[in-house]
Amino acid sequence: MVDAVGLTLRLNRVLPAARQRVWGACTEPHELARWWGPHGFTTPHVDLDLRVGGRYRFAMQPPDGEVFHLTGEFLRVDRPSLLEYAFRWDPPDPADRETIATVSLEDLGESTRFRLQQVGFATEERHAVHESGWTDSLERLQDFLSSRGRDHA
Repeated sequence: MVDAVGLTLRLNRVLPAARQRVWGACTEPHELARWWGPHGFTTPHVDLDLRVGGRYRFAMQPPDGEVFHLTGEFLRVDRPSLLEYAFRWDPPDPADRETIATVSLEDLGESTRFRLQQVGFATEERHAVHESGWTDSLERLQDFLSSRGRDHA
């Protein structure tokens, strides 16, 4: 979808865990590091100040490349249902600009509906890169929550 602020990405997935567990997986640095990023990537370091105006910085390592960073600040934090934050790459791709990501978690009892909206992409190419990355990350999150459930049953 193209609007006045650019292209918008929307993803929706039902995850196999209660909302509080999903919130923890999305906001605890040691948990985020276990699933964040596309398949094959690692997240060797996560700094997170989870409050409105607080900043975050993730170090991301592609399988065959140099570490780069994702950084921004939190615009809205409503535990355990909503995160909204500025999203910037450091260093940015020439076609990148800051986007705003909103993650909402809907309590479905033993599962949680995860909704992502990310607005402000300048190009279809950058939109597609993020769509692919988020899709992989959500698959990794689903696997993480499923294995964690078996480990803690």
